[in-house]
Amino acid sequence: MKFSFELEGIYTPIVTPLKADGSFDLDGLSDVVEHLVEKGVHGIISGGSTGENYAQTVEERIELARFTKNALKGRLPLIMGTGSMRTPDSIALAMAAKEMKADALLMGTPPYSVPTERENALNVLAVDQAADLPIILYNYPGRMGVHMGEEFLNRVGRSRNVIGIKESSGDINRVHLLARDYPHIQMSCGMDDQALEFFAWGARSWICAGSNFLPEEHVYLYETCALNGDFNKGRRIMKAMMPLMRVLEQGGKFIQCVKHGTEVAGLRTGGMRPPLKALNKDDKRELEQVIRVLKTTIAGIKAEN
Repeated sequence: MKFSFELEGIYTPIVTPLKADGSFDLDGLSDVVEHLVEKGVHGIISGGSTGENYAQTVEERIELARFTKNALKGRLPLIMGTGSMRTPDSIALAMAAKEMKADALLMGTPPYSVPTERENALNVLAVDQAADLPIILYNYPGRMGVHMGEEFLNRVGRSRNVIGIKESSGDINRVHLLARDYPHIQMSCGMDDQALEFFAWGARSWICAGSNFLPEEHVYLYETCALNGDFNKGRRIMKAMMPLMRVLEQGGKFIQCVKHGTEVAGLRTGGMRPPLKALNKDDKRELEQVIRVLKTTIAGIKAEN
């Protein structure tokens, strides 16, 4: 089967730099885009949870996506996050994505409402009918309340536009299910500490927030496993990355850690919109130490070549 959009490589759900008053720092966002292009990621996602979409209006999300699309200047594909609590909002985001010629949509389950599989599928298909763009599903029951189960996948999988799924459940049996029973839906790693397992089961992409500040290291693992099939070296790289995975999830401070990591990489990101707050000094020091050790260890593995 020929896919209309190939999920290949490292896709970065880009952070949203903010000014002190909480407004968008578009110059800072432009710098992050340039950094990611220069460091070799394969695509950018605007409007993900890492970009703090939950604290933005529909109009703000469209503004950020349009700015990012223009900043990319066609150098990388742009995927626009269209997940929302309200179907009309998701449709409005998807229609804007079509107007700006985004390459694909990222479509999560509406949070909090806990839809049935049929209801969840009809939500996706309503967006699909309105926008007619490639859709990457986003299964994250930890944040959205329900799984995208087999009934859901069977319904939405009939659409030629449903071409991929970011799998973030943490359940390795889901990886087995998707690889075995849904090979026509491209599987993308959405659970960072399982990246090695995803690649072993045929995934060709990884949607990873950590690539905002460690893009080269994430690309290196992808190239080692997905392109070169060297899982012996891949295990060594993954071992070096595991402390980062643990710190990113410390006490639910994921976005805070990603933003501080991006600052450590020399980019301006500002704080978070409420209700989130910046990391404290101890958390910052811990993350900085983990980043230093990770970069040194992976640089050593690379130098062996």
